[in-house]
Amino acid sequence: MDQRRIMVVEDHAQTRELLLYNLQAAGYEVRTAPDGAQGLDTMHRWRPDLALLDIMLPEMDGLELCRRLKQVPSLRSVPVIMLTARGDEVDRVVGLELGAEDYIVKPFSPRELLLRIKNTLRRSAAEPATADEIWRHEGLVVNFAAHEMDVDGEKRPLTATEHRLLKELVQARGRVLSRDRLLDTVWNTDFEGASRTVDTHMRRLRAKLDGYAECIETVRGVGYRLKA
Repeated sequence: MDQRRIMVVEDHAQTRELLLYNLQAAGYEVRTAPDGAQGLDTMHRWRPDLALLDIMLPEMDGLELCRRLKQVPSLRSVPVIMLTARGDEVDRVVGLELGAEDYIVKPFSPRELLLRIKNTLRRSAAEPATADEIWRHEGLVVNFAAHEMDVDGEKRPLTATEHRLLKELVQARGRVLSRDRLLDTVWNTDFEGASRTVDTHMRRLRAKLDGYAECIETVRGVGYRLKA
């Protein structure tokens, strides 16, 4: 099996070397960059399986780098874990709203970080397409294995987060999924204040669905449901 690739963008040299050492020791292929601009350039040329982005970066901070990644078709499905020295809830919420899959606050233990990486890679892993991996509704066709959606013949790529959100809804169609449940299964987080992140991503997903957006119902005060 090929080594999984991890991109580390961290401006603090000692932390960068610590991450490099631990990730390589865990069997990952790793590349590093000291700032957001270099990190983005490297990822364009060397598509990683996961990106670790420090928030406090020179030139282009980690939040802006995450935002740009999610705008590049070839990179938008790369899962992102944000690294931050701040415990500020605002940073965590903004990171999740921009499309990050997880976050970890410094100082952190290498063991915890490796566990977060393993869980994030497992959740984002694409499996071979089967009949169950394709969902159809009138002119809407979603290929979960390819992270692609066809809306009346027009392809709409899905980010990793949108993919998992839609898959959760399809698998539970007809049943209401609470925001807390979605935060736990899609983002693997439950900190207070993050529920608005679910609403932000639902708005983006509905925008891609065009006329089929009404398939996703908002259940006031609870969460969301895909019409059966």
